[in-house]
Amino acid sequence: MRPGRRAAGRRRRRRMSSAEIEAGSLAELAQAEAACTRCPLYLHATQVVPGEGHRQARMMVVGEQPGDKEDLAGRPFVGPAGQLFDQILAEAGIPRGQVFVTNAVKHFKFAPRGKRRLHRRPNAGEIDRCKWWLGQELKLVAPAVLVAMGATAVRSLLGRPATISSLRGGIRRLEGGMPMIVTIHPSWLLRIRDAAERETERRRFLADLKRGWGLVGG
Repeated sequence: MRPGRRAAGRRRRRRMSSAEIEAGSLAELAQAEAACTRCPLYLHATQVVPGEGHRQARMMVVGEQPGDKEDLAGRPFVGPAGQLFDQILAEAGIPRGQVFVTNAVKHFKFAPRGKRRLHRRPNAGEIDRCKWWLGQELKLVAPAVLVAMGATAVRSLLGRPATISSLRGGIRRLEGGMPMIVTIHPSWLLRIRDAAERETERRRFLADLKRGWGLVGG
């Protein structure tokens, strides 16, 4: 075998090992995610955005994917939607230190428009390939309850597409019995132009978070 081919084979094996790692800590998991090539999204994103929070957080909140601000910072929920989420979380009386925040997809998917980068929804293949990392986070954190925010998060956690409206308002159980609350992503609130409608949806979102937190001790 030629030296070039042997080197290429070693690179492929390294990529495979990093993609399939069973992490023993969140720090180890973040390092493995940084080397992820499981789908093409890593090619254009600035960096991976791993989940963030306490290893023993009681509630895990799963968003859809990093946005522009998150992609640049390498941290989840730091953009406008994340700031709104933090505000409503505080209103709900939920301690931020007891919440682990992450996304179903760890790289930012976008379409360039001049100097701007416009959000694009991940497809089913990208969601499924990234589910490995979400599964690792679930094993490590072992939360008491999950909150799925948005259709991409629901698709990842259920393994199938489903509408928010068909699942919202109740308690869903994943395989193994873990309770899950389904709600909108806070970015939706930022897109509502009518003030009255926006306030109504904000209150519903607040209620969804409270419902999830109410299951932590249950």
